[in-house]
Amino acid sequence: MVARTHSATLVGVNATEIEIESLESGGTPKIVIVGLPDTAVKESKERVTAAIKSSGLGTTEGTITVNLAPADLKKEGPGFDLPIALSVITEKLKISELALDSSLIIGELGLDGALRPVRGVLAIALEARAQGRARLILPKQCAIEASVVSGIDIIGVNNLREAAEYLRGTFDIVPEPNRATEFFASASTYDIDFADVKGQHDAKRAMEIAVAGGHNILMVGPPGTGKSMIAKRIVTIMPPMDEEEAIETTKIHSAGGLINEQHAFIATRPFRSPHHTISDAGLLGGGTNPGPGEVSLANNGVLFLDELPEFRRSTLEVLRQPLEDNKVTISRAAGSVTFPARFMLVAAMNPCPCGFYGDTKRACKCGPPVIQRYRQRISGPLLDRIDLHVEVPLVEYKELSSKEVGESSADIRNRVIAAREIQAERFKKHRGVFTNSGMTPRLIKLHCELDAECNGYLEHAMNDMNFSARAHDRILKVARTLADLNAREKITGDDILGAIGYRSLDRNMWA
Repeated sequence: MVARTHSATLVGVNATEIEIESLESGGTPKIVIVGLPDTAVKESKERVTAAIKSSGLGTTEGTITVNLAPADLKKEGPGFDLPIALSVITEKLKISELALDSSLIIGELGLDGALRPVRGVLAIALEARAQGRARLILPKQCAIEASVVSGIDIIGVNNLREAAEYLRGTFDIVPEPNRATEFFASASTYDIDFADVKGQHDAKRAMEIAVAGGHNILMVGPPGTGKSMIAKRIVTIMPPMDEEEAIETTKIHSAGGLINEQHAFIATRPFRSPHHTISDAGLLGGGTNPGPGEVSLANNGVLFLDELPEFRRSTLEVLRQPLEDNKVTISRAAGSVTFPARFMLVAAMNPCPCGFYGDTKRACKCGPPVIQRYRQRISGPLLDRIDLHVEVPLVEYKELSSKEVGESSADIRNRVIAAREIQAERFKKHRGVFTNSGMTPRLIKLHCELDAECNGYLEHAMNDMNFSARAHDRILKVARTLADLNAREKITGDDILGAIGYRSLDRNMWA
């Protein structure tokens, strides 16, 4: 008799259901696994054999062939241990076919039969619901993460014996309560605020514009001016995540192995700040079994690159695809995997290697050739994809010592939300476009119509500052955002001049 259980494997950040068939025949007692398993899945036969024996559920008899279907999809990870073990002992324990058919099962086994947590549980729970399974049986440690998914029973078990007895109907387990509302209420607040930032009014205003339109931004200033402090607080002025965004973000972090019982759900926008020594694969994603990189872990949030010129140029160049497409595709011999990468890029750098070029109080020790080489580490095409460039000067002592409290994140966020609502209404008929930064050339022509005065300002800037065609479009997008923040239907000359001002670090200073 062929016994069947159902499990799932991760493909990128999503899960795909896998059917596990087992058939016992005569011969030497052993387990043979087929169906394109990786090394971890192949090794599960040893863990399964030991766990069944340690749990007092008998021993394997004869040759048991285990097939993982579909056979052409690579099966990865130790999460198949529990469903394989249950399929092997189904006939011996008289587990009903109905109980198995209505369950999706996942979990890694120890040699003593105890269960260990696995990655990607949220995606697996969503797949179980999509396939119409009544319940998801998984390690107890992972049950909290899966409990945000409604419409399916989440059954957390501690070991193989508990899972077997539950499916036989001789051991009762209360399903985990749905925790989506609870997690949203408890995990959607920030411990930092823009009110903490002293001075830097121009930089904070630039951040508000960038967030309102979903624009990328570069901060340039000497060390100690608050660039990192400002960057960390950008997420506090972004619109709150809705449930769909939170689930997508948690799925990505779960696939990356960053979810645990203490941080089972991500309800605040992610802030990722990789070190400048990061590899291309670490930033973009990859590996033998491709996993999400920093650009995907920053999805729906902020990717902060501090000391931008210190990153390898090849590493920075891989950012061009996700910045344009909002996704990353990683190709391997076995196939390709796509990860979402809709993030806001925030970068910071010094004006020169020592950091004091242009400082009126401290002398720069870098010669012109050194400064030139330092700045040219950032390519023109990458700089073109950054919409706003803002200088962050040193803060005077008077401002640092002032007891005046700056504008709060909540106040700034309210203006951002109002501007985003205008954009949502504008782009509601255009799939995949949510903010001004995502406008295509056709949409720019439709929504960024200029009068004669605005055209004159823009033409003068294009000729004098040698802007590229891409920079031309970025100026129009930022001008559209400035108009939205002021609830203006038409772009004015002030909006165009303001947007041009945020390209002050472009070609003329970076040649």
